[in-house]
Amino acid sequence: MPSAALSERAARAALAAHFTPDQLAADLAQLSAEEVWQQRVRHDGSGRLAQYKPRDELANAELTCQFIIPSDQVWPAALADLGPDCPLGLWVRGDDQLPQLTASAVAVTGNRNATEQALTRTQAFAAALAEAGHTVTATLAYGVDSTAHRAAAQAGRATLAVLPRGLDRAHPHDHARLLSSIPATGGSVVSLYRPGTAASGATLRASATLLAALVRAVILIEALDHAEAAMHTAEVATGLHRRLLAPPATDDVRADGSARLLAEQRAVLVPDPARALALL
Repeated sequence: MPSAALSERAARAALAAHFTPDQLAADLAQLSAEEVWQQRVRHDGSGRLAQYKPRDELANAELTCQFIIPSDQVWPAALADLGPDCPLGLWVRGDDQLPQLTASAVAVTGNRNATEQALTRTQAFAAALAEAGHTVTATLAYGVDSTAHRAAAQAGRATLAVLPRGLDRAHPHDHARLLSSIPATGGSVVSLYRPGTAASGATLRASATLLAALVRAVILIEALDHAEAAMHTAEVATGLHRRLLAPPATDDVRADGSARLLAEQRAVLVPDPARALALL
């Protein structure tokens, strides 16, 4: 007796657990997600995919968060700009708020080991954005990003967070309270990765790309060149034609990435929050 058809949601979640979107884009342009999954199972000589149970895995994961896919009404349409890198789906806590949040999302990001001046600037920019009705969007990282979330929360506004791991735990781990507070106060937390997935260099980079795609603009407070995920977010943002804004770079080496992007005129100088709001 043939097995019951696999739903598009379960098939996409299974594919996302084993492949990157670009590895599947050509096949998904011609076949359904279920057909692509079955095709990959048949051609997997290791037997690893055949042992995977898409329905059970999805049901267990959705005890923690929801898996949304492009056919859902809450799906962020801006992700289509990623082309073949558009996610197969997103794991979300607070998915019902996602459309309102992404409609006015602005990333505030920068160094984890940030200077005091950068943290002061972060508080000012994030509070001003939140009070003006923009959704402050960031990771939960130490330094600039987590400071941006807290500044927006102090202004009484919901935020959007992007995590480089499964939503069963925070990254970093000691920001668990911050992770829980975001959906509890009307915000959303999203990830490319199912619960149980640990953070790695690859997930940090992919999540930086997701952050850039979700927003209409990026404010790069301070970034160390060639090292921080924030710089990858900034680089991707310019490629996606998202507006990239940056305060004046300081003489600290931790701002050399910001300084380069300003010098190359890839970032627009915003000396204060008022100028950023005018440009937005």
